Amino acid sequence: MTKVLMVCLGNICRSPLAEGILQTKVDPQKILVDSAGTGGYHIGSQPDQRSIAVARKYGLDISHQRCRKFDTQDFADFDIIYVMDKSNYEHVIAKSRNQSEQMKVKLLLSELNSNLQEVPDPYYGGEDGFESVFHLIDNACEIIAQKLNAK
Repeated sequence: MTKVLMVCLGNICRSPLAEGILQTKVDPQKILVDSAGTGGYHIGSQPDQRSIAVARKYGLDISHQRCRKFDTQDFADFDIIYVMDKSNYEHVIAKSRNQSEQMKVKLLLSELNSNLQEVPDPYYGGEDGFESVFHLIDNACEIIAQKLNAK
């Protein structure tokens, strides 16, 4: 089984969306998807209501997810760790203990042939930010799913 972890800052906006989106595109018997945050601000909480709403708009229910903080054990537990932006990338890399762990970490949007490298954090914006973030993540997850499903 391939295990994929999606990581953002608080694990309430972007990474829960990425977890939910990718789960719908892969075989759950072959691929496990989870999410975490680099900050521990919302441990145990549901994703942001705006993330839940935009997911629901596209037929996904992420309301069952609960926020958790990224831990060094995640390097052992997951095969691929996708981060939403450079700040999260640096934070996760700083927790790595060796090059093997570092090689598991990638920017989510690196999967797209795009100049955009970071999924913007929609937390302090309006609902339209969640809408655009949903589509960015969905496009990246489509490519990731194609690669994972081909294995």
